[in-house]
Amino acid sequence: MTRKLFAPYDLKGLHLKNRVVMAPMCQYSVTAKDGKPNEWHYVHYLSRAIGGTGLVIMEMTDVEPDGRITDKDLGLWSDEHIPAFARIIDGVHAHNSKIGIQIAHAGRKAEDAATPVAPSAIKFPGDAYKMPRELTTEEVQEVVRKFGDAARRAVQAGVDTIELHGAHGYLIHQFQSPLTNKREDQYGQDLARFGVEVIQAVKSEMPADMPLLFRISAVEYTDGGYDIDHAIELSKAYRAAGVDAIHVSSGGEGPAGERKPGNYPGYQVPFARQIREAVDIPVIAVGMLEDPALAESVIGNEDADLVAIARGMLRDPYWATHAAITLRQGPATAPQQYIRAY
Repeated sequence: MTRKLFAPYDLKGLHLKNRVVMAPMCQYSVTAKDGKPNEWHYVHYLSRAIGGTGLVIMEMTDVEPDGRITDKDLGLWSDEHIPAFARIIDGVHAHNSKIGIQIAHAGRKAEDAATPVAPSAIKFPGDAYKMPRELTTEEVQEVVRKFGDAARRAVQAGVDTIELHGAHGYLIHQFQSPLTNKREDQYGQDLARFGVEVIQAVKSEMPADMPLLFRISAVEYTDGGYDIDHAIELSKAYRAAGVDAIHVSSGGEGPAGERKPGNYPGYQVPFARQIREAVDIPVIAVGMLEDPALAESVIGNEDADLVAIARGMLRDPYWATHAAITLRQGPATAPQQYIRAY
């Protein structure tokens, strides 16, 4: 019997051999300020493809230099970036996995920018962060165009999918949150508008059969932060704009208040299920799901359609292969060169 976790899955034109996703995780490993992936990234991502992962999502990759969390992060603001990304994408494909890029802008959480930008001039708490400058309406529209340009480059590099980062307190999240968006223009009157326009700009650069993923924080933990109901309404607007699946995380907007994030396996899964049921859209669950039995149950119970493994996959590039063995699927995901080890 094929376990649910290792059943194939189709999302529009994306055909996955299993339901295992490598969650995007910053490596802070750019050796210069040019934003180009290097040998570390090449080995890092190919290792997870060799390890049996169905879908690899490359880390947060930013649309302009000052949109990065730090100067050691990846970027896609220039056509000069395309070959370095294409080399990794081609390598992942050679090992029978699919790959996407998470496109983003850090907004007020850009630590190395001389003056970060944001929807409103509200500083992120902590000494590592500077007071941001509020974007003008025209500048907001220019950032939307930059997201579209980055998507075009990702497509040229050969990606199978694109994910937009609308979680963890970065720029799209900042626009969609009442805590950080105090604007008086159209981007403050409709908190989903910036995200919707980014989605539309990105979709216009993508092939019709390529799915667009969107990562969202389902709840905020700072006192006064939004709850799951707000995330559901955002998700409905984003689905209408063209999003094909929601990657459900939480928090990142600031220090936790009375409500604390869970610190136990599967603590975000109920959020994924709520969005899946309320919005009628495929979802990716994430958050301490590295126990293979738990990951299997998330799919088997129809809490989510895909399971993203984050730190568990940092510890074990072959997590998918080892999970298959644990779930008695045999070493089916192992490359032929390694089969004798099993």
